[in-house]
Amino acid sequence: MPSALAAEIANSPSAARTVWASPVYRGATVALFLSGLGTSAAAPQITLFLVNDLHVSLTTAGLFYLTNITAPLAGYLIGARSDRSGKRLGLFRWCALAGFLGWVAMAMADQVWMPFVISAVVLAFSGAAGSQLFAAIHDDLQTTASPVADGVVSIVRMALTAGWVVGPVLGSLLATAAGPRVMLAATGACALAQIVPMGFARTGPTVRPGAHTASASASTSTSEAQAERLARRPKLRGMLPLLAFTGLYVLVYAGEPIKYGYLPIYMHDDLRLPTAVSGAVIGIQPLIELILMPVAALVARRIGMMRLMVLGAAFGVGANLCFALTGDAAGMFAGQILMGGVWGVFAALGIIVAQRLLPQAVATASAVFMSSTAIASALGGLTGSLGVSVLGLPHVFFAPALYGLIATGGIAVLSRSRLAVR
Repeated sequence: MPSALAAEIANSPSAARTVWASPVYRGATVALFLSGLGTSAAAPQITLFLVNDLHVSLTTAGLFYLTNITAPLAGYLIGARSDRSGKRLGLFRWCALAGFLGWVAMAMADQVWMPFVISAVVLAFSGAAGSQLFAAIHDDLQTTASPVADGVVSIVRMALTAGWVVGPVLGSLLATAAGPRVMLAATGACALAQIVPMGFARTGPTVRPGAHTASASASTSTSEAQAERLARRPKLRGMLPLLAFTGLYVLVYAGEPIKYGYLPIYMHDDLRLPTAVSGAVIGIQPLIELILMPVAALVARRIGMMRLMVLGAAFGVGANLCFALTGDAAGMFAGQILMGGVWGVFAALGIIVAQRLLPQAVATASAVFMSSTAIASALGGLTGSLGVSVLGLPHVFFAPALYGLIATGGIAVLSRSRLAVR
């Protein structure tokens, strides 16, 4: 066992070299780092901005996350368009531009209704940028039949996590030094900057799973088959495995908006933790996640992706219980370390599972899976808004612990079904 594991680790640099050698993979790595940096800088500060600058109540601030409910529809529309046209990177650039415009408009908001409308109408499309990058990477990996495809996806996904390591701390410091509006504008700048590392990179035509062009004489028929496939939207029945997995993922993720919405307030107002400490608490989760992602990829090869996700979901239950039942910095760090275990598993493997559950329409699969975080944010926002008024802080975190418990059971059942992905 140890020797086999050592052999796999020794082979891992080949995936890193593949990423470095490809303009598409290398550019996507930098772009997703910038995306994670900007988004994570804003996420813990949104509620504080609404409460302190626009003077809304905690309950109303929690309802802000309901605006994310439009993101799955926007993601599906972008993904379906991408699967029909095959133009992944062009759509990525438009989505990145939408993110820039949305965050800058958010920074200029001076009425309570403005952030809600901006988030629902403009930022809904910005979330599809990342899914288009993963679809483009998938296409390129299928075209080249890369033997290190999963490793390439994991490395690129780790860049997004790396952005989340430093983003919360930098966002907190920037908001303290220059104000939340400057911080939101900086998030917009990060969204626009995603376009730069991709340059004028293009990907080749999409290839059906298991199909590779063997010769120039077969290229015409292959292109015709691809055009027919791209013209067809996936039927609902064919999407059921993806939707089942995504629904359970929503329950796992629902605690994140509650955490980002109320944990900073709890640490600031109740625990009186210094700004640097509370920023470190938020930032340690993606650091642990980044460390565990390559480990998760190796372990999944032995026990299966879905089985490993059962353990990841269980970590989420423990994390939220730490937030609810402990009242000091150590408890907050413990909860965030456990949450790092959750996302070390789901961040490394989730997009791979989603694409394998709908291989004939990977852009749609990527968009559905990645935009499901918006549904989770809406669920978490509603739960947090109601829970904080009924249970108060910190007991509101019992709600995501319950969601996580349900998800743990559901994924355990799914891991034993025909839908399981190894």
